[in-house]
Parts: sequence; C-alpha cells; structure tokens
Amino acid sequence: MDRFDYCNFKLEENETFLKTEKGVKLYDGDLKTSFQGGELVLTNYRLLWGEPGDISKCLKCLSLSLSYIVFVEEQQSETFFSKSKKLIIHLAEPETGKGLSPLYNSNTFIKLSFKDDLDSHFLISLNEAIAARAWQRMRSSPQASTSQNAQGIKLRTGIVGIERGIQEKQKTTDENISAAFKDLNKLMSMANDMVKISKAISSKIREKQGDITEDETVRFKSYLLSLGINDPVTRNSFNNDNQYYQSLARQLAEIMEQPIIEVGGIMSLTDVYCRVNRARGLELLSPEDLLAACQLLDHLKLPLRLREFESGVKVLQLQSHSDEVIVADTTATVKENGSFSAEQLAQSLGISVVLAKERLLTTEQQGCICRDESIEGLRFYPNLFLHE
Repeated sequence: MDRFDYCNFKLEENETFLKTEKGVKLYDGDLKTSFQGGELVLTNYRLLWGEPGDISKCLKCLSLSLSYIVFVEEQQSETFFSKSKKLIIHLAEPETGKGLSPLYNSNTFIKLSFKDDLDSHFLISLNEAIAARAWQRMRSSPQASTSQNAQGIKLRTGIVGIERGIQEKQKTTDENISAAFKDLNKLMSMANDMVKISKAISSKIREKQGDITEDETVRFKSYLLSLGINDPVTRNSFNNDNQYYQSLARQLAEIMEQPIIEVGGIMSLTDVYCRVNRARGLELLSPEDLLAACQLLDHLKLPLRLREFESGVKVLQLQSHSDEVIVADTTATVKENGSFSAEQLAQSLGISVVLAKERLLTTEQQGCICRDESIEGLRFYPNLFLHE
C-alpha cells in the first residue's frame, strides 16, 4: 500500500465525482489491514477511502492515483457462504521519494472487499476512468509533467507494458518474415535466370567443338553442377509419381556416377543425399523421394544400383562393382599391410568407416580374411590357411 497517500477529502481542479461504495475493506496484497468498512469514492483522478460515515468530513483519507493501476480483475468468492465480493487491483511500481504512506509494504496488488453486493457499474466506471487517463491533463506545470512521465515509464513495466512489448516484437517479426520471403522470391527468380544462362553457355560450347574439347565441356558441366546450377527434376513437371521417380532415377545416375567412381565404386545413401541436395540448390529432395528413385535404378538398367548390407546400411554401388571386385581389393590391401581395422581402411581408401567395415565383413564372409577381437578393438588379418 505504499502507493497510497494521506489527504483531505477535497476534489482537485477538473476532478469529477464518479461512483461511491460503502462497507469497503482494504487488503495489502492478501493481508488484512486496519482499514475496515470504510467508504470508497471513485473520481476521474483517484480512488479515495475514508472512515465509515460522511467521507466529505473526513480529515485524513487515503488516496490512490489511478495512474498506478495497471488493470483490475474481479475475484470470485472462495466459499459458498461468503457474500463479500473482492476486486484485485494490480499496481505499477511506486515513485521514488514519495511522502509518508499508510504502509510501506511493496505488494504489487491490493484488494477491495465489498460487504454488500458489488455494483457492476462501479467496475465499469473504474475501467473507463483508467482508460481515459484524465490525470495526465491534471497539471500543466513542468514538475507535474516530469512526475507523470516518470509514472508513465513505471507503468510500462507492468503487464500493459509487457503486452505492448510483445505486440511490437510480433510486428517486427512479421516485417522481417515478409522481407525474407521477398528476398527468397528474388533469389529463386535469379536462380532460374542462371539456369537459363548455363543452358545457353552449354549449347554454345557444343557448337564450338573445334575450339573447346569434349573433356572441357564435361568439366564445365561438372563445375556448374557443383555450384547447384542445373535443371533439377521436380514433381510439378509430371502427371504421376511413377514418371517423376523414373526421371529422378535417371538424373541421379547421371549426377552420381562419376563421384561414386572417384570414391571406389560405392557410396553410402546418406552421402548421396547430401551431395544431390547440394547440387540441386533450392529444389531439395526428401529422403523418401531419393529412396524411391534409387529403388528404380536397377529396374531401369542404369549404371548404378541400390544395395543394402546385412547390417541395414544402404549404399549406391556401380553395376560393375561386384562383390568379387570388393573382396579382391580388400584382401590385397589387408595382405599388403599385415592387418587393418575399419578406421585404418577408411583412411587408406578415403571412404566412411561404415563402408570400410562393410567391405571387411564382406571379405570375411568369403573366407579371405580373419578377424581378431581384443580390448584394442576389431582387426582383420589375412587368412593364412589359404596359402602354403
């Protein structure tokens, strides 16, 4: 209740009487006070509370400026037998350097308990007076203006200020999202233009075979592909999913054949997914579409095929890259170095550890190498029983 002041009952200049209620108790937060059963007067500037009787003759009333009130809510009766109605008034922070107040507790709300039934018009009038903010025009002196500005700043730290801050942040966020989508649209239109330019350049290169060799043409295409500049297959271009997946499978084979050859003829589906989406730029593929397209590679007799190891690892593999080739290469590598772990083989061949382990397990199943499991991990050795 440190927002209250002592005062004489006297209306100030331009202050008007609005409503009055009798039998009102004051609570400091949830704590009862000695201010019981008094008369409550509402003006367009203040709430006044006086001792029971004629408040106009009260020499020491309590006064609460409406500028401190953030919002008001009605509290329902806690028990069936309780007939009193309560209003909870949430308050802003008090001014620094205030004069003598009835209490020095700094609760952020007070309660008004009405012995008789609460008049609904009182609550309506109170909310209207708070919204009108007539006290801001009460004084025109610089000192009063400074005081009201300080109160306004403190008021913004309450719930109203929080709500306004949230609204401002939402507005700023909406503006940023709108600007981002505009930039994205510009980027997509630029990407389409770059695709057209790349096609024109490619056609010009083909027309000048005397000056530019076929290898240089292929190299130029690979550079464009690495930058994500290509004409990707999209679902919108086809009438049904079957045509879309078949065209996507052909494009995957065209894109990934050379990279898979460079890494030894086999690549995990995870790496394929990353490389394809990096090359497609904005037209990203979902994992489901990629898997569906890869399952058609063998059916369409393309140079790549989808393979799944017993461990569940899925890879793309060259059609010419059979298990016999894998076993022969891995056996020779292990024999040359004496022994190999999956990590060492991965470093030696420049492939992932998962693929290196699958190579070793496939070779072990053919009986060409043997395993040794110890506290140092799993290692593979040449099978000496196959040699004299």
